[in-house]
Amino acid sequence: MNQINELKNENGEIDADGIKKIIPYNEHFLFIDRVTALTCNKIVAMKELTGKEDFFKGHFAGFPIMPGALTIEGMGQAATLLARSSIPNHQEKDVLAYRIKEAKFSAPVFPPAKIRFEIDLIAQDERGAILQGKAFVKDTLVAETLLMLAIVNRADFRAKNSK
Repeated sequence: MNQINELKNENGEIDADGIKKIIPYNEHFLFIDRVTALTCNKIVAMKELTGKEDFFKGHFAGFPIMPGALTIEGMGQAATLLARSSIPNHQEKDVLAYRIKEAKFSAPVFPPAKIRFEIDLIAQDERGAILQGKAFVKDTLVAETLLMLAIVNRADFRAKNSK
């Protein structure tokens, strides 16, 4: 778990400030607020939706529903954190979405809500990871997908793709 374990509080959780030290996201695009459990092959992360988030103003206007793509994004961010937890010198890597397969949406997410993302690692090597993600509101499964992540050298990737 390298230096990521050092970010856990006395309850074994990682807060938003700790999450931002692991994955390169900031407030307006951070879709996990807290990690409640992290092992070498599973992560449980939470996102609390108040209804005041900007995307609710237009999706749907007058009838706010969490966009499915953002639910998948939350799973992807939790999956990225899980993958990074076993990469030595993870700061030297970028972890990118490579493929999203078999995405299913079982129920809409209405604010206010607490979404729980549960991600299981299926396989990982130096090139990528395969993970199964599920999102719940209370005990209701709202979405699930198979995630494939690419793991690349940060300096090389950014040099190759900078303008």
